[in-house]
Amino acid sequence: MSRAPHAGRPHSRPSDPAPSGRSNDPCDPHACDPHAGAPHPHGPHACGLDRFNTAPRAAAEAALLTCCGSRRWARRVADHRPYPGLDALLAAADEASYDLSPAEISDALAGEPSPVAPAGAPPAARTALTAAHAAYESSFGHAFVISLDGRRPEEYLDHVLAGIHARLSHDPDHERAVAADELRRVARARIVHLLSHPQGHRAAKKPTKTRKSARNPAKNV
Repeated sequence: MSRAPHAGRPHSRPSDPAPSGRSNDPCDPHACDPHAGAPHPHGPHACGLDRFNTAPRAAAEAALLTCCGSRRWARRVADHRPYPGLDALLAAADEASYDLSPAEISDALAGEPSPVAPAGAPPAARTALTAAHAAYESSFGHAFVISLDGRRPEEYLDHVLAGIHARLSHDPDHERAVAADELRRVARARIVHLLSHPQGHRAAKKPTKTRKSARNPAKNV
């Protein structure tokens, strides 16, 4: 389902320089403040948003591709910079997600990783999760994607298993719509993490996965 484009939001030029004393790298934790990364006065996401808004286009797109594997999605979100706040960035990400074509959704889903069992999970739980993933991928041809935003870590495994079992009953068209919305929610959570934990996000880039027909993964357990 498409959404109306943003009205009146200024676009940044790829050649826009970073403010004096700042790095253009959206993953540089000291890019906001040349004086050893002092806390930003407007909250934990504001510094990351400043970095994102002033980063070169290629760097911004690369950072966004760790949030969603669609290149058109990443280009569109990067093109609408600068954003006045986190809410505006997340709204733009949602609009770009809603406007993805079926082929673009397939491409993004192909790269998503299967959620993994948390450290310390018993062998029986790991076996159950592996079997559930195999059944899902056999039915729908891509990894199971689910947002774990707002869930406690101890709830992750049960939430993923319950989600897989519930969604195995969907017909392919219904499941594609559900998976696309989960992909949108996962991308939102990854953007928030990118802005607030740039180093951790860089270190935890989505793993690539060899394809039967696949490319980049979903929210992790």
